[in-house]
Amino acid sequence: MGKEKLHKQPSVRLIESLKMERMRNILTHRYPYPHEHSRHFMIAVFACWVFFISSDNLQNLIMKLDKNFKWWSMYACLIGFFYFFSSPFIRKTIKPNYSNFNRWYIAWIFLAALYHLPSFQSMGLDLKMNLSLFLTIYISSLIFLMVFHIIFLGLWYLGLVSRMAEKKPEPLTIIQNCAVISIACCVFYSHCGNRTVTRDKSIDRRTASWIAFSLWTKHDDNTLISRLLRMHKFKEQICSSWFAPVGSASDYPLLSKWAIYGELSSNGSGSSNEISPVYSLWATFIGLYIANYVVERSTGWALTHPLTISEYEKLKKQLKPDFEDMVPWYSGTSTDLFKTVFDLMISVTLFVGRFDMRMMQAAMNKTPDEANSHDLLYDHLDEKDELWFDFIADTGDGGNSTYAVARLLAQPSLVIKSDDSRLTFPRGQLLLIGGDLAYPNPSSFSYERRFFCPFEYALQPPAWYKPEHIALEKPELPLGVSELRRYRGPQCFMIPGNHDWFDGLHTFMRYICHKSWLGGWFLPQKKSYFALKLPNGWWIFGLDQALHGDIDVYQFKFFAELCRQKIGENDSVIVITHEPNWLLDWYWGDKTGANVAYLIQEYLRGRCKLRMAGDLHHYMRHSCVEAKEPVHVQHLLVNGCGGAFLHPTHVFENFRVFYGNKYETKSTYPSYNDSSKIALGNILKFRRKNWQFDVIGGFVYFILVFSMFPQCDSFRILHEDSWAGRVNGFFVAMWNAIFEILERSYVSLAGVVTLLMVSFFFVPTKLSRRRRALLGFLHAAAHITSAVLLMLLMELAIEICIRNHLLATSGYHTLYEWYRKVESEHFPDPTGLRARLEHWTFGLYPACIKYLMSAFDVPEVMAVTRSTICRKGIESLPRGGAIIYYVCVFLYFWVLSTPVVSLVFGSYLYVCINWFHIHFDEAFSSLRIANYKAFTRFHIKKNGDLEVFTLAVDKIGCWIQTGIWNPSSHSR
Repeated sequence: MGKEKLHKQPSVRLIESLKMERMRNILTHRYPYPHEHSRHFMIAVFACWVFFISSDNLQNLIMKLDKNFKWWSMYACLIGFFYFFSSPFIRKTIKPNYSNFNRWYIAWIFLAALYHLPSFQSMGLDLKMNLSLFLTIYISSLIFLMVFHIIFLGLWYLGLVSRMAEKKPEPLTIIQNCAVISIACCVFYSHCGNRTVTRDKSIDRRTASWIAFSLWTKHDDNTLISRLLRMHKFKEQICSSWFAPVGSASDYPLLSKWAIYGELSSNGSGSSNEISPVYSLWATFIGLYIANYVVERSTGWALTHPLTISEYEKLKKQLKPDFEDMVPWYSGTSTDLFKTVFDLMISVTLFVGRFDMRMMQAAMNKTPDEANSHDLLYDHLDEKDELWFDFIADTGDGGNSTYAVARLLAQPSLVIKSDDSRLTFPRGQLLLIGGDLAYPNPSSFSYERRFFCPFEYALQPPAWYKPEHIALEKPELPLGVSELRRYRGPQCFMIPGNHDWFDGLHTFMRYICHKSWLGGWFLPQKKSYFALKLPNGWWIFGLDQALHGDIDVYQFKFFAELCRQKIGENDSVIVITHEPNWLLDWYWGDKTGANVAYLIQEYLRGRCKLRMAGDLHHYMRHSCVEAKEPVHVQHLLVNGCGGAFLHPTHVFENFRVFYGNKYETKSTYPSYNDSSKIALGNILKFRRKNWQFDVIGGFVYFILVFSMFPQCDSFRILHEDSWAGRVNGFFVAMWNAIFEILERSYVSLAGVVTLLMVSFFFVPTKLSRRRRALLGFLHAAAHITSAVLLMLLMELAIEICIRNHLLATSGYHTLYEWYRKVESEHFPDPTGLRARLEHWTFGLYPACIKYLMSAFDVPEVMAVTRSTICRKGIESLPRGGAIIYYVCVFLYFWVLSTPVVSLVFGSYLYVCINWFHIHFDEAFSSLRIANYKAFTRFHIKKNGDLEVFTLAVDKIGCWIQTGIWNPSSHSR
């Protein structure tokens, strides 16, 4: 037996012949060129806003520090919860639509809550005016740009604009650009106002206060205050020159009845004739957008992309692989996962014990003597002097990780350098894949995008290959090759796993048994199981265990006859199954694979030198060290690191016995210690990795406390004088709320009972029923307590704002009514433009803005309805009013609850995987780890010995570690 050598040198380049960039550089997803201007525009607007804030309001922060702890603590809680909710989407575009939706959703409800708090008034920042102005400009911009795009598309259909404008604009892009334009106008209005420019350079009160403050400090020109004063003056110059009104109504007679006018200056009199600078700024932005769009869709796109669209897309595909992300196993919105559950139910109900595709394959076998059947037995490699071949399993999860392994497999040779040694590994002539080709279900999409696509990028198929081609008679050899034995290219054989069987093996048969190419690997395989005769007395059995975890009798008959008729007494066999029964049976305390065990013990009789499997997405190798019974299998190898998420190794640390003999762990990857540390990511990264879990988690928490809204007497908690009394009162209120759920509620009680049942059945059956009940109860209790705590915090914050007259002051349309009062003062309309628009739109013009402001002001609607419920009861509300109230509550409670539910659930998984060694699948699928990938390369030497090299990628594109061992017990 060769000693295992472990080389781990990340500082040196280990794969000398690979000549590839880091994966993260190759696979960075870049979005198309059009509309990137909106992102740069947003950055510019933000920079201007920071400049204006620093110059205009910094002295207020210095001179008027608001020491009200109550409000600032509310700010801290609000910003904290909103940050944790949006943290998965900061500086990372996971999915463009979902990420953008969450960003704008957060901006909406965050600002709607923020402008009701009083502390921003000390900064001289009137959020109410800015928000009302934003909504008005936003509606105007949206309508204007929609009309423009409709006209532009009409001109394109008529052939009056360039045919390069074929691509239609995305609605989300239009909405985003309207928001950016509106924000820019509001930033300008906040710091420059809407006044006409005065001819005299009189100093307003704000500048005067600055001068007084600077004189009071008595510092020279190099002090911070003097610099801030100069910055403020520079800002005033920008407002008076760069953003000055473009002219008066007399200068533009055609626009005189369609313009908004500026308000009077501080020393002006009479009516203003100057066009509003806000209006001119808005018109400028709209004009720039239209000009940019027209140029971009005609000459701009043609100049930057001289190729035709089809040629450009083809070239882009060659340069930048477009791979799928790791499967979101905890997604509440993934249709793939729902289809997987449905397929699994159908498969278990229909195919297990009723219909089996393996029976159909046996019935269609053309050769009565199966041991000589060329549909199942392949001996075209047995005449070689030596042979290199590879083994991987569990591919087709994340495209990057699968491509990393496939890229290494495809290299003509790999050169490993470590210390003074140098090993060269030729490319394997044969590739064996041990099942679970694509996740989460065996659909055409998952096979093509998650399995075939990475392999085709790693090693391209022949030029004549057509993806839609169906092979009728296999093998379909390339032109000029008369028989399979003469084919010199890489070949591939594979067995199906449990995920491949979810549709009854339909997709596997179509894409594997009736296609001829997996990228550049030739596929001679015709059935889902096979036998390979290799050089120097080595054999490979590829077994199909289906969903039973065992082979069927027809398959058993084929391999049993093969053992009697073909395999010599001194030959050696490698048995490949998808599931590592030796580990899983020990873990679950079960006994499966009876037919496989009988085949190995009674027919192979010690000739099985190695059993290989996947299913568990890690690397583990065990060897027999103490034999009490006949040694039926000398070595056990698990390598499911072909591209799927990582599985832990430390939960299988105590495996020792198989077939009555003692086995010893020779190698694990990752190590037991590293595996235990990786599990910590469930606490720190669960929500960042599983942001789609928000849909489930937020909804569950809301159901748990649905009946508890509103808590009309929550303010009594603050009646206590000491903080200790308040904290005690808060926990007493939590306890009372939990009892109220159990005694009086219906919806929340149903949610609690359902959660308790789900938590109990979620605990694996590996534990006793008592421990399952205890662990499930503690898990559910943590979620219930967290939901009630968040509910009380939210209700307490609303009650504080109501009692301080920040919410529920007038009615549902508070923001709109306030805006109408100040609109005539700040935006005079001497020509009656608003009245004409209201008449022409049949009242839609003010109505849209009115109800948009009400919809935006969610806290006010929620507070007004809450006050009505507390005074008159929930029965006083119509059904629509109650629905509106609970929707408003859900919008904010969802933001508060989603980070907490992920933290609680992630902590539960961490405790279970490291303390109880359960949930190994659930706790690591949540992390979606693309690293720690590996494949095993075999070398049958001329003397008949078998060398096995396992090459593993710790971090994709960084470095490789290799283990070398020799399972052969004989030599020739």
